[in-house]
Amino acid sequence: MRRSERAMSDADAYAFLEHGFSGRLATISADGYPYCVPLLYVVMDRDVYVHQARARGHLRENVEREPRACFELDEQDGVFSYGRFECDTGLAYRSLIVFGEIRVVTDEREREAFCVALMDKYGPGDDPRPKSFFPRLGDITIYRLTIQRMTGKQTPLPPLSEQWPARDRTKSPNAIPPRLGNGVMPAQPPDGSESAS
Repeated sequence: MRRSERAMSDADAYAFLEHGFSGRLATISADGYPYCVPLLYVVMDRDVYVHQARARGHLRENVEREPRACFELDEQDGVFSYGRFECDTGLAYRSLIVFGEIRVVTDEREREAFCVALMDKYGPGDDPRPKSFFPRLGDITIYRLTIQRMTGKQTPLPPLSEQWPARDRTKSPNAIPPRLGNGVMPAQPPDGSESAS
């Protein structure tokens, strides 16, 4: 990873994976192009499970031909300014890519366990309908991505004391912007100082 200071610890990466809302599964097509689909998912036995309709489509063909795949999820936590120019803007976020091998799940107990976990994660908590009853289980294909490695990175939202204008961390402190149409120079730090970094 190029920006090692943004690397997520293994524990944080796995916690993010367990609690993320949705992700994107990428497989390899016969023509060599990646195929990426957004999916809801659950984590069971430290692997990623997803599902689609039973009808054979692009994803199923890719999985049966080439098991290597990756799964990506991300979430943002806000945009912030860190310097005096418009380009001195950052994004607070977390992102994770899981690499591994994917296969179709055929074991009925594992398939039922997936459905229970899926409804536990996404279903309404106070639902009065019958639990753990899946009469259309045969209508879906379930996939298991066995995790071989993960890489996560994050940039936390800095406190206001570390954001512009309280602190100036512009990446180009010696740049001089053009005058605005009214002849006024753009805002400078409150104390008139140069970069505090």
